[in-house]
Amino acid sequence: MEEMEEELKCPVCGSFFREPIILPCSHNICQACARNILVQTPDAESPQSSRASGSAASDYDYLDLDKMSLYSEADSGYGSYGGFVSAPTTPCQKSPNGVRVFPPTTPIQHHPPPVPRNSCITCPQCHRSLTLDERGLRGFPRNRVLEGVVDRYQQSKAAALRCQLCEKSPREATAMCETCDVFYCDPCRLRCHPPRGPLAKHRLVPPAQGRVTRRTSPRKISTCTEHDLENLSMYCVQCKSPVCYQCLEEGSHSTHEVKALGAMWKLHKGQLSQALNILSDRATEAKEFLVQLRNMVQHIQENGVEFEACLVAQCDALIDALNRRKAQLLSRVNKEHEHKLKVVRDQISHCTVKLRQTTGLMEYCLEVIKENDPSGFLQISDALIRRVHMTESQWGKGTLTPRITSDFDLTLDSGPLLQTIQQLDFVQMKVPAAPILQLEECCTQNNSATLSWKQPPLSTIAVDGYNPGAGRRKRGSEVYVGTETICTVDGLHFNSTYKSRVKAFNSSGVGQYSKTLVMQTSEIAWFTFDPVSAHPDILLSNDNLTVTCNSYDDRVVMGNTAFSRGVHYWEMTVDRYDNHPDPAFGVARGDVLKDVMLGKDDKAWAMYVDNNRSWFMHNNSHTNRTDGGIGKGATVGVLLDFTRGILIFLINDEQQGPVAFEGVEGLYYPAISLNRNVQVTLHTGLPIPDFYTPGEADPTSSAC
Repeated sequence: MEEMEEELKCPVCGSFFREPIILPCSHNICQACARNILVQTPDAESPQSSRASGSAASDYDYLDLDKMSLYSEADSGYGSYGGFVSAPTTPCQKSPNGVRVFPPTTPIQHHPPPVPRNSCITCPQCHRSLTLDERGLRGFPRNRVLEGVVDRYQQSKAAALRCQLCEKSPREATAMCETCDVFYCDPCRLRCHPPRGPLAKHRLVPPAQGRVTRRTSPRKISTCTEHDLENLSMYCVQCKSPVCYQCLEEGSHSTHEVKALGAMWKLHKGQLSQALNILSDRATEAKEFLVQLRNMVQHIQENGVEFEACLVAQCDALIDALNRRKAQLLSRVNKEHEHKLKVVRDQISHCTVKLRQTTGLMEYCLEVIKENDPSGFLQISDALIRRVHMTESQWGKGTLTPRITSDFDLTLDSGPLLQTIQQLDFVQMKVPAAPILQLEECCTQNNSATLSWKQPPLSTIAVDGYNPGAGRRKRGSEVYVGTETICTVDGLHFNSTYKSRVKAFNSSGVGQYSKTLVMQTSEIAWFTFDPVSAHPDILLSNDNLTVTCNSYDDRVVMGNTAFSRGVHYWEMTVDRYDNHPDPAFGVARGDVLKDVMLGKDDKAWAMYVDNNRSWFMHNNSHTNRTDGGIGKGATVGVLLDFTRGILIFLINDEQQGPVAFEGVEGLYYPAISLNRNVQVTLHTGLPIPDFYTPGEADPTSSAC
């Protein structure tokens, strides 16, 4: 609650708000302070601004009228009002700010100065200049929510109630009139509320009791600043302010979108609550961060003492020349020590101030949410929501990160000979820290995985290289060694989970592994033809899904994805087929020959087919001649099952011949060889044909 106190103090007088008003810039100021900082503009001197004394009375602010009504020249129990004299014929009534006004009888010799017509006020917080209209200060709405929060806060602090009529330094109140709803000190009570006449019937109670009475009394219904007799009942969405029925009928809001006051009250409370939840999380992080910083102070001190002791022990073992060097090194360590402490302490101080401000704003907003006055809440809700969002953004990225590490990354090497003492210096003899995975750059595509990482931002230890590893079981394998900070691994199993991590190394050794990242490869293979590895005579189109070849000789093109595990099926549609050529379909190793028919060497397993029949071929061996060929519009399917280690071919959804090849294991790419203007289109990501039942996977298969 103490942090919230700054939210409850006027920026002008520095005291708790008294009768605060809301300026158009959403800031608050005491009504009396606002009157004190008014500035008259040059237009106020024009003839149009000079009116007769009768019309000048209309320029008086309600605050002036309240003060005039409460002061009288004699203790007669009657008040003065605007210079007119009359007998009391009606009971006392309340002015808009809650102070009772009595019928006047005796003229007042000295009137409080009216608010000039052409006056302006400058906000003490944002320095925005605001021009007052003919209503003067009463054109600004009262912040009843803030008044309620201040009242509760003062009550929780057991603060003494102050007189509401003292001009400069309010004295402690000694009584409260329940009828007038005003706190009085003894001098002001005797002067303004004598126990005579109609005032004798008023009930005076102790201030503490009066506070309870005020809190438990029904809340006043908010009235419109434009139309004093109308209650606020709707909310103008365009102007973001509560309005009355008359404003909608004939005022400036008649063409604006309006909504129910209660609904907007609940909506803005919900928005403020959501913003507070986010800010609360930031405040919690800030508190934890402060604990971390305070621990760093202790660690820096401990590490500094330990490092200093080691340095002294090494220097004491050297000769006189080494002792002179020792003093220089100690000075360097002490400077580093003091620098780290200064940086951390400065960050603690900065974060503490910001956290205090954040906590104060949170507590103030929570108190505002407790208020049950919809219109009063809506008058300040937008500004509070903006402040909460702005404060939350100040705790953005990097704010809760230490500016310096607590470690002393220096080690003294005492091995050099005596003649090298003058060149003695600190050398890095520590292993690198664990790298940090860049999760936003780590991804999988089909059966490939990309891992990205970086060194901790505060680490100053040299790194010679990195060594990432991946595997489907506890025991994985190294996939890369080098200085790059990104690595892509191809040829992984589809529909498999891989655990990946990386470590750094230098001349001192190998550091710790990073956190483990679990990566899932694609369940179904989606791939295209690979233009990079294809023979130059191959022509690709349709996003590398359609290929053709005008050469008379066979030319090979492979897919851009390799398989080593699971069951996979893809098809190729024959778009153009003239003069009965014999294209070949199948799978191949990555180093297959690209200028001969697929299956001619020992790196491919294929079926070549013409318009009448087909053959299976591997290593230039032709087997299993089968009737049935292809033509334009035909579909050739390839079924690769690693669970059984077999390769099957289909033509127009029918199996072509027996199982083509058995004992299939290793890494294979989809492949095709074309010539003589044949054109085919690839279709991937297809389900396994209905007639085929896949076998169970071998549980002893090895991980990558």
